[in-house]
Amino acid sequence: MKYRFYILPIIVIAQFFCTSLWFAGNAVMPGLIVKLDLLTSDLGYITSAVQFGFIVGTLVYAMLTIADRFHPSRVFFISACLGAAFNVLIVLDTSFFQLLTFRFLTGFFLAGIYPVGMKIAADYFEKGLGKALGFLVGALVLGTALPHFLASMDFSYDWSGVIYATSGLAVFGGSLILFFVPNGPYRKQGPKLKLKVAMKVFESRPFKAAAFGYFGHMWELYAFWAFVPAMLVFYENLNGAEMDISLLSFLVIGGGAISCVAGGYLSERLGEKKVAASSLFISGICCLLSPVVFFVPQPIFIGFLFIWGLVVIADSPLFSSLVAKNAKSELKGTALTIVTCIGFSITIVSIQLLNFFVDKYPAYSYLILTLGPIFGLVSLGLSPTIKKKASV
Repeated sequence: MKYRFYILPIIVIAQFFCTSLWFAGNAVMPGLIVKLDLLTSDLGYITSAVQFGFIVGTLVYAMLTIADRFHPSRVFFISACLGAAFNVLIVLDTSFFQLLTFRFLTGFFLAGIYPVGMKIAADYFEKGLGKALGFLVGALVLGTALPHFLASMDFSYDWSGVIYATSGLAVFGGSLILFFVPNGPYRKQGPKLKLKVAMKVFESRPFKAAAFGYFGHMWELYAFWAFVPAMLVFYENLNGAEMDISLLSFLVIGGGAISCVAGGYLSERLGEKKVAASSLFISGICCLLSPVVFFVPQPIFIGFLFIWGLVVIADSPLFSSLVAKNAKSELKGTALTIVTCIGFSITIVSIQLLNFFVDKYPAYSYLILTLGPIFGLVSLGLSPTIKKKASV
């Protein structure tokens, strides 16, 4: 395969740079609080604005079958540039409503980055898709965590530096895809525009099983990521500890890139379903233990969060691989996009539930996240046989 040996690194790097837009607003929250006189609780609304924008974006992209009907690399590039533009606008003198609008629009165009990047990978890798997506989702994890790392550096005098940096990286990442990633050898032209075609992907029972497992995973994932800084701050205030919140947030979230890659390799030996279920089970245990760890010594607390950060994301590329393998080839992009849309809709509910309870029950509120792993494990346990080979 002519492009195989360098195509994946390019997609991974581009995904890493472009998804740094996702949590850029969270990483500069202290600066936004001062600028707009916000409350700490507004973190949930800012996060949900991005999530809601992504949900609407994925719905539009899926219903219009954009990733299957048009050149996916061009879709990726245009989406990256528009997402970067709206990300930059938050440094202007804005109201809270305008801030939420810009974060919504950034999320909207992330719909042309994350699922489209997975679709591009699926067009190149018929075999070893789980491993390939392990690298790709690992890049998403690092991109998501990157703003926290930038915030831990000497940007404190001007938080807008984080925003300019993430937008610049997104444009560069989109350019890499546009100029170096042509159509993959396994790409099939999608059908002409039919608004009902997106929902046909759920006619397959194995596809539904993979999708429902993914939905349980998503209930926990983004709520955990969004509130990692809040967990660290609560522990710090409760125990009189001193920690670098931004750096630790980066390590806890970004460390998940390791487990994504490791899970991809492990799935080739044990199977994607088994590895995904194991990861989901361990993360569910972490949810159940969460009330206790706020009262343990600091090294144990940080180690626990790091382990949680590893397992909470390890199953994500495996579920995406199962979804892609159990969808029709000409609808892979649409299948990945519509499932991602529903998954991120679920994150809105879990994030807002945490946002409501975290101030009242800061040590116990994370028990809510246990519902996701339970649902996902039940769905996988009751699922029919899921394909191990990609459909062609």
